[in-house]
Amino acid sequence: MAKQKENSNALSGTPRINKVSLFGRVISGFQQNFKQIFSSFSELWKTPFATVMTILVLGVALSLPSVFQVIYKNTERVTNQWDKASEISLFLKKDISEQRVQVLINKLSLYSDIETVTHITSNQALEEFKEMSGFSKALDYLEDNPLPDVLVIVPTPDAMNIASSKLLVAKLQREPDIDLVRVDIDWIEKLQAILSVIVDIVIAIALLLLLSVLLIISNTIRLNILNQRAEIEVLKLVGATNSFIQRPFLYVGAWFGCLGGVIAWLLTFGLVQWLQSSAGSLMGLYKVDFQILAMNIEEVAILIGVSTFLGFIASFISVKQYLVKIEPK
Repeated sequence: MAKQKENSNALSGTPRINKVSLFGRVISGFQQNFKQIFSSFSELWKTPFATVMTILVLGVALSLPSVFQVIYKNTERVTNQWDKASEISLFLKKDISEQRVQVLINKLSLYSDIETVTHITSNQALEEFKEMSGFSKALDYLEDNPLPDVLVIVPTPDAMNIASSKLLVAKLQREPDIDLVRVDIDWIEKLQAILSVIVDIVIAIALLLLLSVLLIISNTIRLNILNQRAEIEVLKLVGATNSFIQRPFLYVGAWFGCLGGVIAWLLTFGLVQWLQSSAGSLMGLYKVDFQILAMNIEEVAILIGVSTFLGFIASFISVKQYLVKIEPK
């Protein structure tokens, strides 16, 4: 009986359809996308000269924002070091006794925003000035020491910012035994204001360059679509869906962005290495140990990720604009 049923199915000539499970369709979709990602990469190198030129142009355009980021990061690091190393010098009145100096030191030590107080006597200041100036013999002819006692104050880390330093200076200026309070805050404020303007300019330039990346990739994908117009028409004739046809172009755009980001990182890294020796020599003149920081792993990942995303978006715009207009004749 079973054999008769089997023979009847074979004789009917009806094709046998096996249903694919949801898991099988997901796996198949992943495999299809995986193959198209690599096939689109090999598609780039069918025109190697044009591909290399496009990637280099993208790399140069993307390297400028990354170079600005490196410059800003190192400049901010230097200014933070200067700000944190700020000290406040208190020049005491000439006629103040040693006992009153000690009372003042004890009083300042109780301030919550002062970390250390260092006393430099007038004699120590004079000896230090002799060593630094080279006029030791001339200074020996002075009858009296013209230099006052000095207290060098280091604020606590929380009080090292400009606003807190100004409050501390205002409190110190009210002390009757202090003749002059000296702290370099104005130039730090000016430097930070300049840095703020530079940041705004860099952001504006970076946005323009990212827009140029979008336009470059979008135009490249448009040319690829027009060059493959005949193939696209054939694919549509045999029933290929728009999503199947447009997917390789999206991956090509993403590859352009990814490779442009890698080139930008290499250019930025090479520039930092090139400037490292000259910057070290310059800082050596000021007896400062300074190394230019290159982009860290997180910044490199952001650069390549953003450039890949831009490539994908640019190709998506081109595909939506041009691919749907192509229909078989």
